Amino acid sequence: MYRFIFRCLLLLSLPALANAQEEWVCKSGQALNAMEQLLDFRSSPFTDGYDVKYHRLAWEINPNNYYIEGTVTTYFKPVGSPLTQLYFDFSEALQIDGILYHGQPLAAFSQSNDLLGIPLPEAVPAGTLDSISITYQGAPPANGFGSFAQSTHAGQPVLWTLSEPYGAKDWWPCKQDLNDKIDSVDILVRTPQAYKTASNGVLQEVIADGESHTYHWKHRYPIPAYLIAIAVTNYATYSDYVPVEGGAPIEVLNYVFPENLASAQQATTATVDIMLLFNELFGLYPFAGEKYGHAQFGWGGGMEHQTMSFMGGFSHLLQAHELAHQWFGDKVTCGSWQDIWLNEGFATYLEGLTYEHGLGPNTWEAWLAGKIDHVTSAPDGAVFVTDTSSVSRIFSSRLSYSKGAMLLHMLRWKLGDEAFFAGVRNYLQDPSLAFGYARTADLQYHLEQAGGQDLDEFFSDWLYGEGYPTYHLRWFQDGATVFVRLQQATSHSSVDFFEMPVPVRFTGGGLDTTLVFEHTEHGQVFTAELPGAAQQAELDPEQKIVSKGNTVAEAVFTRQRAMEAEALEVSISPNPVADVLSVALPEGAALYRASLYGADGRWLASWERPGKALQMGRWPSGTYTLELETSMGLSRKMLLKQ
Repeated sequence: MYRFIFRCLLLLSLPALANAQEEWVCKSGQALNAMEQLLDFRSSPFTDGYDVKYHRLAWEINPNNYYIEGTVTTYFKPVGSPLTQLYFDFSEALQIDGILYHGQPLAAFSQSNDLLGIPLPEAVPAGTLDSISITYQGAPPANGFGSFAQSTHAGQPVLWTLSEPYGAKDWWPCKQDLNDKIDSVDILVRTPQAYKTASNGVLQEVIADGESHTYHWKHRYPIPAYLIAIAVTNYATYSDYVPVEGGAPIEVLNYVFPENLASAQQATTATVDIMLLFNELFGLYPFAGEKYGHAQFGWGGGMEHQTMSFMGGFSHLLQAHELAHQWFGDKVTCGSWQDIWLNEGFATYLEGLTYEHGLGPNTWEAWLAGKIDHVTSAPDGAVFVTDTSSVSRIFSSRLSYSKGAMLLHMLRWKLGDEAFFAGVRNYLQDPSLAFGYARTADLQYHLEQAGGQDLDEFFSDWLYGEGYPTYHLRWFQDGATVFVRLQQATSHSSVDFFEMPVPVRFTGGGLDTTLVFEHTEHGQVFTAELPGAAQQAELDPEQKIVSKGNTVAEAVFTRQRAMEAEALEVSISPNPVADVLSVALPEGAALYRASLYGADGRWLASWERPGKALQMGRWPSGTYTLELETSMGLSRKMLLKQ
């Protein structure tokens, strides 16, 4: 899901929405703070006692009115033990008109704290299929990202729903925990004849009824409550088709505002090419037995409702992102909002893959650079969500989306393309995960099996840890042998070192060779053979690693001088030092570079041609090593900071 919430305007103008380039997830802190005060973000434990098998969702909707009325019939099976009381997540702002059980009305129920409790006349044994119908009406609370929302376009009303993450209970009685998918649903929406209803699955029929008609949609794949959705307005409709070798083409059914029909028809052809790519990389579109589709709605972003994404516009990026979710988020859904990156990180990375394969208006290199810049725009933040009560944290564009995507990119680099894509496909096809829920450990298992690597350290650093590395690379060449020293600083104390394979490209005089160094410790020294004389070195030339502020320097000393380093007569004073450190060199020597290391050997900073006075005031008290590169060689000094 891509989201946009603006500080001054609740909605963009609809023509702007139609042409928007949805590049970042933007949120108003004020809007989110108000939203977080309104919602109870913790799911209810009371609904754990049963398995939802089927919903029949029958509603009456007039998009001119902010109102819903209808009947939800639920088929369920108790699990573990007999069920004596049935609970649903359901807003207390909505009025219950009646509850029907085995053909008889039930008068007793409780409704508080967005929880509906229904005592059953007798216990239902575990494993027994049963059903109940709830008739209700009311104006749903306006929570979440617009769980139930109403607007206009070109003077026409439009009403839509968007339940992620905790909004389904705002407009229908459901079980919205991430532990139980509904096996199948029928959705029936009665609305005035002027309007059409878009929803999940396949349109079965449109039933005429005087001045109204009923749209009947049927969906026969497992689905979580938050992905069930409806949108109602005076839609224009058309279809694109994705060819499938040896099979029936997949329909892409588009419900768009009539005033945007011509531009949408031109734009949505991109989905055909994108789906062809995703089919090739990740297996056939998961809901190929039904359809894919788009329904335009009055919100500045998109939402991956199963088999029909709701779209604020039709940019290439937004089409790619929401389609990607049909594999990552819909077929396999994160089993906790802590692991939302399994939805959003994958969907974001698949945007980039379209650019890598020559689709869309961006380039792969520019996309990677943008994501790295976004991740490193702050020194902290983990991909794993520790506070799922905060919607703003769950859907952090920097952490859940961009850093989640780059985590995948670095896994691909670490494992290699063949193992990475095989592991991801196995994850999607795992019978215990497909059309169900997954946690990060499930993805890690399949990647480890495909790549033959232990990824505990990687996930500890990049998923649970915060920040990113900064590299300082120094090198010199002696004959065919290149000597490389690779140092690292981290932006956050939660990770003391990021173990990564680091690529370095050596060029010059016809030479163009990239070497990969397995960087496992601070100040690690590597040697390798080059087929020619290198004139320059470039660290991570293809943007494989999230890092910032890297430096590369050719050493000004030879191998012999490096061996004679300690004999160089260099002095520093005062030592201990408080603020300014003076460096005294032998006569005729020049100071090219000074580097500071912590007591643990971590590189902290470097000064290029600093003169003979180094500012030390910002460093805390402690023991350091100062390394001085001069025209006569290298010297290391122990330094005490007051």
